[in-house]
Amino acid sequence: MTKVSSEALGTQPIGKLLIQQAVPASIGILVMSLNMIVDTAFLGNWIGALAISAVRVVIPFTFFIGAIGLAIGVGGSSVLSRALGSDDHDKALKVFGNQTTLTFLISGSLALIGLLFQDFFINFLGAEDSFKDYALIYYRIVLYGIVMLSMCMMGNNVIRAEGKPKFAMVAMILPAIGNIFLDYLLINVMGYGMEGAAWATFISYAICFGFILWFFVAKSELRLNLECVKLKKKIVTEIGGLSFVTLARQATIAVLGVLLNNVLGDYGDDIDIASNGIIIVLQMFVLFPVIGINQGFMPIAGYNYGAKKFQRVRESINTSITYGSILAILIFIIVMTFPQQFISVFVSTKASIDPETLAANKEILRRTPSALRLVFLATPFIIVQLIGSAYFQSIGKVIPALLLSLTKQGFFLIPLILILPQFLGVLGVWIAFPIADVLSTILTAYYLNREVRKNLVTSKTT
Repeated sequence: MTKVSSEALGTQPIGKLLIQQAVPASIGILVMSLNMIVDTAFLGNWIGALAISAVRVVIPFTFFIGAIGLAIGVGGSSVLSRALGSDDHDKALKVFGNQTTLTFLISGSLALIGLLFQDFFINFLGAEDSFKDYALIYYRIVLYGIVMLSMCMMGNNVIRAEGKPKFAMVAMILPAIGNIFLDYLLINVMGYGMEGAAWATFISYAICFGFILWFFVAKSELRLNLECVKLKKKIVTEIGGLSFVTLARQATIAVLGVLLNNVLGDYGDDIDIASNGIIIVLQMFVLFPVIGINQGFMPIAGYNYGAKKFQRVRESINTSITYGSILAILIFIIVMTFPQQFISVFVSTKASIDPETLAANKEILRRTPSALRLVFLATPFIIVQLIGSAYFQSIGKVIPALLLSLTKQGFFLIPLILILPQFLGVLGVWIAFPIADVLSTILTAYYLNREVRKNLVTSKTT
């Protein structure tokens, strides 16, 4: 049964396949982002705006450790998809085993370092004195469970590479729902405050890890044994090259997060840091269908490239960009029309809350809508950049995948955030986002078009 499922990636119509792959991925991302919205709303309404700032400061570091699993999952699954496409099941099994070992060892080592030097990292991440205690509480507890998150991110990508997107979707939905319930119970009902928020996150990681472990024991065609989990130099090298693409991108995002916190702290204040935290959560939430298209595209492109069905690869690129562009335009219209309504979810203006928190929440409502509009200004174009970098990663071309993955955050956004605020203050931070989106899209479109013309159009293989 699982064998037929993976082979369907090379036989079913591309449009149908993309929907089958993208819809479960999109639903999983939607629920996960709803969890982030509810989590942030609970923090803002039940603890205060400073709690949002504290979580925003901690996230870059915990996100980077968790992204170890994402990087190894995406990079290894590119190798795995092509192995399945070429009917090399033995290699696919060894790739999965090496992914598992690498994820556990690297994320576990980083988590231990993070716990041993927690004071240093909290200061480095840009925590202000006003919310440093909150940040330390959240940081410490979340790091206890970060290895489980990393393993989940790796496993989720392997599940999708097997052609089982519905199971990957459930793996994202279960912890999200659990976290929402636990947030309510631990923060609002039991009154544990920041500790409650942190333990809710920890338990949600455990829920996800438990489900993914069950899948690979009971449902997967990739059954691990001791020989598979032993690291093999050739496989580690192949996984590592492609994983480095995702890791470099996620590391750049983490660096960007630290930079944003520090720049907003220098040119603005705690309110601007909280606004940025809200905007980042909203980005994941409203862009969920576009991200789903991108995730659905990767196993289709990788499998068909491995099977040398290059016409199907080309069709998957065109179909993904078309579907993604339509969705991105609709998202753009909604965000530009209702920014205030989105922001109001995260903060309370009830007269019953204390005056200081009320004043901070009102200021967030005043500043954030205009910033949100600026950050989303180039949304209609972003699918080209996403699909372009994902394509090169899917087919195993490390260098172009790496360079295109870093174009927005690394080559354009970080320099712009360092330069523009010197002239425009906080406004320069928000303007940097659409400029980086446009520049990275132009560059990616050029390289993707050249690749298609050179390697896919001339092929007679279908």
